[in-house]
Amino acid sequence: MLATSTPRMSEALPAEQMGRLMRLAREVTFPQGTRIFEEGGRADHFWIVRTGRVALDLRVPGRHSPVIDTLGFGELIGWSWMFPPYVWQLGAEAVSTVNAHELDASTVRLMCQSDPALGTAVGQWVGRVLARRLHATRTRLLDLYAPYGVGAPL
Repeated sequence: MLATSTPRMSEALPAEQMGRLMRLAREVTFPQGTRIFEEGGRADHFWIVRTGRVALDLRVPGRHSPVIDTLGFGELIGWSWMFPPYVWQLGAEAVSTVNAHELDASTVRLMCQSDPALGTAVGQWVGRVLARRLHATRTRLLDLYAPYGVGAPL
């Protein structure tokens, strides 16, 4: 069964491994309305929300970009940095002022390669986030675009 919320880094990683990653982080602020990244752009950083809310959206040709999910405290902004070709699969926008920890993706990937335990923990965390986001995307797109009654029990 799929978790109803995105796994937070503090819940997914052992304290020592989380501490190693957080030593690399720098604090950033995104004012309300800021586009953090665009679908199709280069995924070279990722963020952990400290305060505020972030909307994830998806381009739909010929339509507005629907919000797929909204993120808050402790949640990961972006997973595309983990997998080649390192291109954002969604877009992200600050719904309110967002304070976050920013990490350089290539540095974290190198750390994960040099420390298999860290790599496994980060990979499992990001995999859980990815599974949750794919489920949220599917559900939202069905809500928006499926004909009424599709998927209703017989």
